Amino acid sequence: MNARHFLFTLVSAAALLATAQAAAQQQRPIRLVVPYAAGGPIDVTARVLAERVKDSLGTVIIDNKPGAGGNIGADAVAKAAPDGLTIGIAATATHAVNPWLYSKMPFNAAADFAPITQMVRVPNVLVMNAETAQRLKINTLADLIAYAKANPAKLNYGSGGNGSAGHLAGEMFKKDAGIFAVHIPYNGGNPAQLALLSGQVDFNFDNLATAAPNIRSGKLKAIAVTTAQRSSALPEVPTVAATLKGFSIDTWWGLVAPAGTPADVVAKLNQAFVAALHTPETKTRFASLLAEPVANTPEQFGAFMKNELVKYEKVVKATGAKVD
Repeated sequence: MNARHFLFTLVSAAALLATAQAAAQQQRPIRLVVPYAAGGPIDVTARVLAERVKDSLGTVIIDNKPGAGGNIGADAVAKAAPDGLTIGIAATATHAVNPWLYSKMPFNAAADFAPITQMVRVPNVLVMNAETAQRLKINTLADLIAYAKANPAKLNYGSGGNGSAGHLAGEMFKKDAGIFAVHIPYNGGNPAQLALLSGQVDFNFDNLATAAPNIRSGKLKAIAVTTAQRSSALPEVPTVAATLKGFSIDTWWGLVAPAGTPADVVAKLNQAFVAALHTPETKTRFASLLAEPVANTPEQFGAFMKNELVKYEKVVKATGAKVD
């Protein structure tokens, strides 16, 4: 072998090695941290999207890290290497409520994450026990407000606990409507729903996916949805905002990477996940959970989360709720 041939062989081998290393880097799976237990709506939607992006991004492995209201999983994302190989879920609780609910947070919700895209919006709905609504002649939100004003402190509402989504929505409603209703916290959403069904409480703000079966069966009366627009799942039910201008509160979640993740990497992730959110298969699967896909740019999702953080500061502080 002459020197020229040897040099050519050496350069070729180096090029092949570099190509192999780049391919290996690309083939490394992406870890998607879900800060809640497996089986819930957030976990299910994450798995749906992980399946849809495998052709464009490769394997995406779901890593469930529940605990501390979602803070443990979110913190794992905040402290991961900003290389695009670890991403996670940002949700109403982790990025808008918990920063005001917990005295000490392991991460900075406003600074430690790079937004990728919102994924989902799940409407909440103000529901009454159907028999109670009939007895009190309450058919609309205006009726409910009028009754509450004429009968101070006679109405009560349940929630899954102090600082829960239902509690915060109830306090926002009371403030905007200028009424008083007694809050009764329960240990979780299911006990709160059972209390409403049995007539122990008069109304709740519940997740639409949870409340829908009892609305359809006639046990609960849907008074209004809390999203800015009507829900496609309950198109006949008006919004709270139709009566109380500007009222908007719903459950949302989306995808984030650690702060410092390169813009081109974030853009690639955004492109893949937005495409997955637009597929008919995703829309059908999300619809079964009464969840609405929401795809947007990193900038739009970042601005949205910033606004939500500001909004919930006022709500949580008004309730006086604290976890620790």
